[in-house]
Amino acid sequence: MRVFVTGSTGFVGANLVRLLLQQGYKVRVLVRPSSCLSNIKSLDVEIVQGDLNDRHLSQSMKGCQALFHVAAHYSLWQSDKKLLYLNNVLGTRNVLACARRAGVERTVYTSSVAAIGVGKNGIPVNETHQSPVEKLIGNYKKSKYYAEQEAIKAIKQGQDIVIVNPSTPIGEWDIKPTPTGEIILRFLRRQMPFYLDTGLNLIDVKDVAWGHLLALEKGHTGDRYILGNQNLSLKQILDKLAAITGLAAPRYTIPYFIPYTVAWIEEKILAPLGRKPTVALDGVRMAQQKMYYDCAKAVTYLGLPQSSIERALEKSVNWFRH
Repeated sequence: MRVFVTGSTGFVGANLVRLLLQQGYKVRVLVRPSSCLSNIKSLDVEIVQGDLNDRHLSQSMKGCQALFHVAAHYSLWQSDKKLLYLNNVLGTRNVLACARRAGVERTVYTSSVAAIGVGKNGIPVNETHQSPVEKLIGNYKKSKYYAEQEAIKAIKQGQDIVIVNPSTPIGEWDIKPTPTGEIILRFLRRQMPFYLDTGLNLIDVKDVAWGHLLALEKGHTGDRYILGNQNLSLKQILDKLAAITGLAAPRYTIPYFIPYTVAWIEEKILAPLGRKPTVALDGVRMAQQKMYYDCAKAVTYLGLPQSSIERALEKSVNWFRH
């Protein structure tokens, strides 16, 4: 089977492409002319250049039986609102329409738990939960919600699409890095004297890749599947990193108002004056919520692997160190 993959140069996409090749799929990838190709160099893939909003993408997809639409613009900066809408919402609308015109039989659309929202007081939620869009914090989460709505509209028009909602992947090929990768890097560099009282659902990025392939093979059209594993507080994550590296974990929490104030000053006052902000206001606001999820549906119906989080953190540490 020949498959078309967007977002192959990113964290999840690079791991997915490697898995697809291992499993015998022929892989065609879409990359922007400006993309860094280091995550896919030396891989046996067919590369086509283009953009998510390219109206002629259907020509590039011809001959592919399946599409993995993994690409998305990730940013927590409030100044990137238009870019997030252009790539995540309009880009998804265009990619799905092109897939339909190209005769692609089945699509796996990579949404995010960001589109689902969170439960009250850190209670884990499953695929049936939906926070009102106005309660989703920041333009990135809102853009992923509206992008998922584009997938749902296409499904209602008869397109065969399965939706997957990864939680927080960790592991190798985190080139950018992701916000969680940034936490690991800051820990390794001894740049985390304090921590916020927050929580995440972690999963090995290789399991996320498997979740995509299993969704293609077993997923029910129109369903969403949370691809996650273990709910952990940030303190628990840092303690695991300490055990892996032998480095001391930060011992004290920092009150939210301190990073919030720093972020507000940087984004609202200094950024318009030309200074690049270092702390995203929406990132601090998100950290006030524990982002915990119930992943039983994907485990039960897809057979989503639940690999060791300690081992995934170890792989991430080794990858960043080398």
